[in-house]
Amino acid sequence: MTRLETLHQNLLATLGESAALKLALGELTLEVPAKKWVDVCTILRDTDSLGFDTCIDLCGIDYSGWGAPTLVAEPGLHPQRFAVVVHLLSVRHNWRLRVRAYVHDDEFPVIATLVHVWPSVNWYEREAFDLFGIVFEGHPDLRRILTDYGFIGYPFRKDFPLSGNVEMRYDTEQQRVIYQPVTIEPRQITPRIVREEGYGAGR
Repeated sequence: MTRLETLHQNLLATLGESAALKLALGELTLEVPAKKWVDVCTILRDTDSLGFDTCIDLCGIDYSGWGAPTLVAEPGLHPQRFAVVVHLLSVRHNWRLRVRAYVHDDEFPVIATLVHVWPSVNWYEREAFDLFGIVFEGHPDLRRILTDYGFIGYPFRKDFPLSGNVEMRYDTEQQRVIYQPVTIEPRQITPRIVREEGYGAGR
């Protein structure tokens, strides 16, 4: 039995045969309901046969338009627009696991913090809050971590405008940094050589 098969069996033995496990690209993904997020993650950490003592990453995901050219999610692919994913490592057993929870509410998605399970997720959760607007309930210091204090919106959401909503500049008359609506005109992002009329004609 391979290490991956052993992990799969241990997960089923611990969480029950109904555990939502998926195998893709040589990795296991466990899907859990958002309301059981902390409970299941605590079990994954504390059960000897699993031993996921380290959270190596946490991120948000916006599934808007997944596999489609529009921002409307295709039915059946993902039940919610937003999800939170953690990547876990068991140093003792030398195996990894991806755990995903879909977060309800497109405007203000909320899920419980995992800071008390793995303290290392502190800044990861702040990043997911900053970039996706996912609120981690119970987080001890949920502030923006990458964008500026006056930043408006969540730049990793797929409906966020490419030029942003607000620009920041230093005003020499007021001698301070000020914020104002974006005044950048939309740029043509198609390469010039492709835009030129007749490109490729006769070749």
